[in-house]
Amino acid sequence: MERIIYVDNAATTSVSKLALNAMLPFYETHFGNPSSIYSIGQTAKKAIEDARETIANCLGANANEIFFTSCGSESDNWAIKGVAHNLIKKGKNHIITSKFEHHAVLHTVQALEREGFSVTYLDVHEDGIIRVKELEQAITDKTALVTIMYANNEIGTIQPIKEIGEVCRKHKVLFHTDAVQAVGNIKIDVNEQNIDMLSLSAHKFHGPKGVGALYVRRGVALERLIEGGAQERSRRAGTENVAGIVGMAAALKSACDGMIKREEKLIAMRDKLIENLLKIDYSRLNGHRTKRLAGNVNISFSGIEGESLLLMLDAKGICASSGSACTSGSLDPSHVLLAIGLPHEIAHGSLRLSLSDENSMDEVDYILEVLPPIVEKLRSMSPLWEKIVAKAR
Repeated sequence: MERIIYVDNAATTSVSKLALNAMLPFYETHFGNPSSIYSIGQTAKKAIEDARETIANCLGANANEIFFTSCGSESDNWAIKGVAHNLIKKGKNHIITSKFEHHAVLHTVQALEREGFSVTYLDVHEDGIIRVKELEQAITDKTALVTIMYANNEIGTIQPIKEIGEVCRKHKVLFHTDAVQAVGNIKIDVNEQNIDMLSLSAHKFHGPKGVGALYVRRGVALERLIEGGAQERSRRAGTENVAGIVGMAAALKSACDGMIKREEKLIAMRDKLIENLLKIDYSRLNGHRTKRLAGNVNISFSGIEGESLLLMLDAKGICASSGSACTSGSLDPSHVLLAIGLPHEIAHGSLRLSLSDENSMDEVDYILEVLPPIVEKLRSMSPLWEKIVAKAR
């Protein structure tokens, strides 16, 4: 197998040369601990603060509102648990989220439920978008937090974040968004969009793995998640991943600077894939047709099993997925697809193609050349497909 086409960028992206080159000096020369007072330590500290400023500028935030973490999951945990454990002291024990959040959010609120918190899980409907009116109706005087993801990691649907933020601000409820899939792909202004906390992770926009950030609006009080030293203004202990932080800032600035041109390219590739794959009988697009990430295609093919589809695509040099990489070991159908109303047998036959600016239209053409015959072959071996065809007759 010579040709490799990587279309699983929602799982992770490659580290850009720009980010890698920015990181290398902090492994080789400027390797000092940022808490040290000698020069190479202070050089590292300055690099962290410069990165904090860069990331803040990309989000419309202030530098002192950016806190570095190890990943998006840690950021989600800190935001949700930090607010919940702080506001329970004031009698606020209710959290609102959606049914198709990333497991970093779902498992966190479920852990809080076991502690005695009440959680409302909003429907996301067939188009994968919550209804702001239903959110507002769910808010009570006990509501401490609303946590709704910006863009879904599987089906790519984009939520009405500004309107959600307006409702939360109106009812004096804090609003957190897991924006791991959105940051670097969608223009974000935390003030304009009324966001109180926002999670991001570098490896989703050509930065390194193992580093993320949490935006926390000034004045929002969070309990610490990690105890220890006085790093991150005594709010998040642990020696900073200086090289990772620098690489994250470089990657995000590049992503934000080139966003408009990149989006045009991705939408053209995405739409060509969608239009042609939907020509396959008994296929359906999952999520809203246009209110979705520019590089996201999620399609279900009735009568086949997703894992077999992925293995046959891999044999053709195509790296794709059937859902979140974080649940790839599970045999259960995607909770996201079940949340938008797909039956188990169709949810099992889903395919996610997530594009980046490193992909090309030639690669799209190759996918469209090899994928339909694979679907046809798998269906020819499927008893389920025979039942579907018989039922249609």
